[in-house]
Amino acid sequence: MKRNKGECDMSTVLLETKSLTKKFGKETAVADVSLTVQKNSIYGLLGPNGAGKSTTLKILTGILRKTSGEILFDGHKWKRSDLQTIGSLIEAPPLYDNLTAFENVKVHATLLGLSEDRIHSVLKTVDMQHAGKKRAGQFSMGMRQRLGIAIALLNHPKLLILDEPTNGLDPIGIQELRDLIRSFPQEGITVILSSHILSEVEQIADHIGIIIDGHLGYQGEINKADDLEHLFMEVVKSTREKEGVKR
Repeated sequence: MKRNKGECDMSTVLLETKSLTKKFGKETAVADVSLTVQKNSIYGLLGPNGAGKSTTLKILTGILRKTSGEILFDGHKWKRSDLQTIGSLIEAPPLYDNLTAFENVKVHATLLGLSEDRIHSVLKTVDMQHAGKKRAGQFSMGMRQRLGIAIALLNHPKLLILDEPTNGLDPIGIQELRDLIRSFPQEGITVILSSHILSEVEQIADHIGIIIDGHLGYQGEINKADDLEHLFMEVVKSTREKEGVKR
C-alpha cells in the first residue's frame, strides 16, 4: 500500500510535520511521521490503540518534546507561542467538578484575560449556555466533552486538536459532538482528531492519516466510495510488512 500524498497548494496548508519522531529511551513511539493538514478541514488520525496517535498530538500541543523532525505551523516553524492559537482536548477535560459550566470556563478565561462575553459565546457554540447552576460533577460524559471543547475554543484557535473525543459517549452524545465538530471549519477552525473508530472518522473527516506502530502508513482525502475498513486493514498489513513488525 503506497501512501497517497496527492498534490496540494502549500498556501492552503495549516500544519505540516516532516519526519516527526519521538523516542522514549530505546523505544520509538512515533517514527518519521509526515502529516499535511489543510486549512479549514477536518483531519482524522486513525490507528489502533497504542499506535502513536496520542503521542503525535501531544507533540503538536507542546505536552511532549519531539526527538527529531520538523513541525511547520501556518507557514513558519512551530514555536511555543503558537499554542496561543491552538486549542486542544487531550485525555479528560480540565474541569472542576464543584463548579458550574460558566464557572469552569471563567477560570480559564480569567487566566487568558478574556471577557464574560467570550465565555457566553463559547458556551453557546457548544450548546451549554443553559446549563445553569448544575455542577460539572453531575454532567454526562457528552456534556463534559462539550464543556472541554468550549474551554479549548476560548482563545479563538486556528487549530483545534481532539484526542478520541467520542470515547465513552452514548449514541446521542456522539451525534451531538459530531455535528459540533463538523461546524468548526465554517468558523475558520481546522480540526485534527484521533480515533480508533473507523465509522466515526468516515462520517466526519475530509482527510485521514493511518498510523500503525508509530509509522504513517497512509494519508489522503476520504473518498466516500471507498471501503475504509478494507483500506485500513490493507494499510495495517502492508505497513507492518514493510517495517518488519510482527503481530
